[in-house]
Amino acid sequence: MKVLSLFDGMSCGQQALERNGIKVDNYFASEIDKYAITVTMANYPNTKQLGSVVNVDGYSLPKIDLLIGGSPCQSFSFAGKRKGMATKDEQEILTLDHYLQLKSEGFEFEGQSYLFWEYMRLLYECKPKYFLLENVMMGEKWEKILSRAIGVNPIMINSSLLSAQNRQRLYWTNIGLEPAGLFGYPQSTIEQPKDKGILLKDVLESEVDEKYYLSEKMLDYLNSRKANYNNGKINYKTGNDVASCINASSGSIDISDNIIVHNTMPRSSTTGKGGTGPLSRTDCKTYCLDTGTTNAVEIREVKQLNPSLESGGKQPYQQNRVYDTKGISPALCANKSDLIVAMRGRPNKDGINIQQLESREDGKTNCLTSVQKDNLVNRSNTIRRLTPTECERLQTVKDNYTNHVSDSQRYKMLGNGWTVDVIRHILNYMKI
Repeated sequence: MKVLSLFDGMSCGQQALERNGIKVDNYFASEIDKYAITVTMANYPNTKQLGSVVNVDGYSLPKIDLLIGGSPCQSFSFAGKRKGMATKDEQEILTLDHYLQLKSEGFEFEGQSYLFWEYMRLLYECKPKYFLLENVMMGEKWEKILSRAIGVNPIMINSSLLSAQNRQRLYWTNIGLEPAGLFGYPQSTIEQPKDKGILLKDVLESEVDEKYYLSEKMLDYLNSRKANYNNGKINYKTGNDVASCINASSGSIDISDNIIVHNTMPRSSTTGKGGTGPLSRTDCKTYCLDTGTTNAVEIREVKQLNPSLESGGKQPYQQNRVYDTKGISPALCANKSDLIVAMRGRPNKDGINIQQLESREDGKTNCLTSVQKDNLVNRSNTIRRLTPTECERLQTVKDNYTNHVSDSQRYKMLGNGWTVDVIRHILNYMKI
């Protein structure tokens, strides 16, 4: 098989192919991030790096069997400005022909999401047997434009089914398409993965370097956040959640969006002394986070500490979310800024005891980010960030796969990357 991977990053596609036992004769990768390339080449030295996608000539490549890629999402994401694909003078780009014309005339483009059209250009030039495109959940308008251009509707898969991270993503692919119905229109046969029930507590390391723990100064900032950030809205989560989605944004240095809260409680057993037996739970979904000793920790309730006034007290899409330890973390992002894990409860600045919080329905946490600020874990009232290894596990990447570069670059590329086991699930439907 010959594979062309656009926006290859740290080569998550290559990892998925390897796990499926698919032999790859040539793997061509288009990537410009030197740190991601370093990681790829350390793990897959035979990768053929092609540079920027805008300079890749599909006609000069050998016959491509599989084209994969996750084009930049910032202009589509609900967390961004949602401008979609446009020039800097605000001409929207709705077709490949229009894009190629604007490109030939030297127009400058807004953001990077317009690079979807480079994916489409190479899909046209290479005419692969199979293709796969990934992107974020987006507004109906742009989802329809992408679907119309690529010729198939996307399927949505949440990484929480195969990992400890809530990460809803759209996948456009002709893999698994089969004729169906009276007129034989192609429909996807790809089923949703079976839920493995993996929780944040399943990926946490037992021994963590002190450098990942917050200083007293940062803890004071966290406690005083009401006075200086977002009207005091803090997102508390717990370690038995599924992590928030990791992303690759590089926002301001702020830490407290998704905090995980734990209450020290013994595991449920006939002796009541904890141990390694079954954990007490009521939702048949998640287990209690273990502190690394014979005592387990358990959260009975979690609730939004600072109701959102602008949303009538309801929790908006990405803000003010609160989770307990019985679940999955939110999706990783490249800020590493969305997940804070707390091992023991204590009153916050407003006197609210975070041990008395109300549990979230799905028992999963929010998205991890790759900015070194929001993925935090609290142990004995000390808050720490999630480690790069823990973020690798949230993306179902093997431990230390990214350890060839700095922590900050590891967080960024993990936030930009794919959940490998989701891609593996989709590739299972290829007929080769």
